[in-house]
Amino acid sequence: MMIFERDIAIDLGTTNIRVFVRGKGIMLREPSIVAVDKYTGRMLKVGQDAQKMLGRTPANIVAIHPISAGVISDYDMTALMLKELLSRVTSFSLFKPRVLVTVPSSVTGVEERNVIDAVIEAGARKVYLVESAVATAAGAGIPKPDGHLVIDIGGGTTEVAVVSLGGVVESESIKTAGDAFDEAIVRYVRRKHNILIGKRTAEELKIGIACLVPRAEVGIQEVKGRCLTTGLPKSVKISSVELVEAIAEPARDILETIHMVLERTPPELVADLAQNGIIMAGGGSLIYGFDQLVEKDTGIRTTVVDDALSCAAFGSGKMLMNLNDMQDGMVNLARKRQMKA
Repeated sequence: MMIFERDIAIDLGTTNIRVFVRGKGIMLREPSIVAVDKYTGRMLKVGQDAQKMLGRTPANIVAIHPISAGVISDYDMTALMLKELLSRVTSFSLFKPRVLVTVPSSVTGVEERNVIDAVIEAGARKVYLVESAVATAAGAGIPKPDGHLVIDIGGGTTEVAVVSLGGVVESESIKTAGDAFDEAIVRYVRRKHNILIGKRTAEELKIGIACLVPRAEVGIQEVKGRCLTTGLPKSVKISSVELVEAIAEPARDILETIHMVLERTPPELVADLAQNGIIMAGGGSLIYGFDQLVEKDTGIRTTVVDDALSCAAFGSGKMLMNLNDMQDGMVNLARKRQMKA
């Protein structure tokens, strides 16, 4: 009797975690948040249940993000969170699963080791690492020999990478991403309207009406916050025209990073990029007009992938078919970059 391996792919994001099970597809989409009892250190809730507690918890309960900028910032909580999430998608078995995990191209050797140890502690038998840009390219269905520029704008990091022959040729990872857009909106509403709003309200504005090029129809959304003069609740109407100005700065940082990566790209590949275009993925790429802004700035055709939020998870899921040909454990991406330099 033949025993099939249970293979799992995890898109380990700063804001969200997606778990792909081979043969079944994406089984879990959960915010990467853990609710912890401050006094006992015990984990109480994970994912959506923990997210509901944000800003509403008693003094002894804190909701934390154990993953920061795509890498582990709180090892113990990450291991506990992954253990809980893996238990939801795996039934009892004598065989522990093999797990493929996405990591940023900028990951260091120490950060790689942390990810591997945490996933093994969570119940994996073997751990394989793949750069998130490579997984995004696979999810977008890019043919391997071609050179493409991949821009993945997540919650905590933006990854800009030139992918060719199934590997990363040149890349840059910055901490200006979805969260930075939310913070920019909070600052703008505070400065312009003298109202303090929460990050969740800012995120609703970003998803609802934010744009980087003017919309055909101006969007207006009412937000509620605390008046900084009186300390009382106050509501104000925000228009999409205002938000173009509010989020211009983090968008400019991302455009500068794209230029930086293009300047370092070998000339042969630049010709490929001009022909094949730029693909954008991640939640941040869904801000209205971002692809138009990138295309206008670089002069290269730019498209947003069909399922921008889950592209890396689907790509890493596709890569589970090739696990037998991949090297498990440390990949030493940082050392490979130094050798190329």
